[in-house]
Amino acid sequence: MHPTPAEPRRPGRQRSQESRDAILQAATELAVEEGYAAVSIEKIAQRAHAGKRTIYRWWPSKGDVLMDALARKADLYIPVPDEGSWAADLRRMLDDSFALARVPQIAELTRALMIEAQIDPAFRERFRSDFLERRRAALGTLVQRAGLRGDLPAHVTEELAADVVFGVLWYRLLAVPGPFDDALAAQLVTLLTADAAG
Repeated sequence: MHPTPAEPRRPGRQRSQESRDAILQAATELAVEEGYAAVSIEKIAQRAHAGKRTIYRWWPSKGDVLMDALARKADLYIPVPDEGSWAADLRRMLDDSFALARVPQIAELTRALMIEAQIDPAFRERFRSDFLERRRAALGTLVQRAGLRGDLPAHVTEELAADVVFGVLWYRLLAVPGPFDDALAAQLVTLLTADAAG
């Protein structure tokens, strides 16, 4: 039997991906330049040279377009590290997360999406499942790996680690601004790697 030749790349699929990328880029640029409230599907379509129907075929709202753009940045700039220990993995993820949170445009977009989630119940569910749970799952992978490796403190669970890390992140983004710096990262690592007091 002769081997099946590799399937040639479909031009339509490539154009579709290029169109999606252009739309996400346009939405991000507009949010940075004009602020979340001023962004509209019409403006995104015009900037991306795409049809409104094309955008609505992939995303139900401008919030979903920008959430997808933010999720892509998070996946790109906050990979799931494997540094050999729970402490090192956690520190690397915190460093990467905080570096992204220090970018003013990213921080503002993140705040805007959380605000939108409080206003629109349907978007809230999509934001929770498509973004928040996605980031919690990434951290959960580190916790699971540490458990298998044997260097996870007994009191630390996936839920606790996520609540601590993302609770601090969102609190500083939304309520009481504070620096996302090395000192904060070190404090969180200490909190989540130290053995529980007896």
